Amino acid sequence: MSLGDEQGYTDYGDTGHTRTRLPEGDPYGGAPRRGGRRSSSRSLVTVVGVVVLLIAAIAFANRGDDASSDTPTNKQPQPKAAPTAPTGTKPVQTKTGTIPSGFPHTQQGAESAAANYATVLGSDGMFSTTVRHQIVQTIADPSTASNLQSGFDADYSAAFLQKIGLNTDGSAPKGDTFVNRTAPVGTKTTSYKNSAATVEVWCNGLFGIAGDNSTNPVTSSWFTVSMKLSWSHGDWKVRESSQRTGPTPVTGDNPVSGADEISKAVQEFGGFTYAR
Repeated sequence: MSLGDEQGYTDYGDTGHTRTRLPEGDPYGGAPRRGGRRSSSRSLVTVVGVVVLLIAAIAFANRGDDASSDTPTNKQPQPKAAPTAPTGTKPVQTKTGTIPSGFPHTQQGAESAAANYATVLGSDGMFSTTVRHQIVQTIADPSTASNLQSGFDADYSAAFLQKIGLNTDGSAPKGDTFVNRTAPVGTKTTSYKNSAATVEVWCNGLFGIAGDNSTNPVTSSWFTVSMKLSWSHGDWKVRESSQRTGPTPVTGDNPVSGADEISKAVQEFGGFTYAR
């Protein structure tokens, strides 16, 4: 099933703070103060008393925090997101056709593979029968390649292409530019073993036809691709792929670009090889 087509064409932690408030105004309740040594002694006793009370309150609060941290109901710290910055491992240098390949036999290698595979499965090449077959045969596990290919062929039917305004060969009408691009935002491994991994890829996608007379303008969407990968023939390969909507942020207030600007951007800005 196509990735990034979110326009109706696919199914694919708190720290408690204790505040000690000091009394406001005159701590003596407005009563007239007496002068002399007796008044000074009383003031000194009062100040000392306030300080003692403050120390006791702070000590009690801290003791309370320590006690609560030992209780079973105390919230455990949430796991931090895995960094997506360079890790020191060089990105893959090899390609099969135009698709990156030769990923490391590691968890990060599986995440890199999933990000790159999500990108190619969410590309405009999936709308061409010939290119689609090449993509599937390149990234799929041999044991599931046939099922994946037949499923994708059913999704990208002639009726579907016509519905979104494309020609039967998956190309855009003359003078228009077809856009189907997926940009991974981050990856998360939900399961990892030596020979299998499940990786989720959070993506932003662009889909539509840029043209003056287009009835399907280019829109953006947010979705998460889940891939089950297997280590096969020295590389990570796709066994299964599914997609769900979101997480979706609030849309910004950027002005919408015209069809010509979108077409030019798609033609001039190339994609990336994703690696961690």
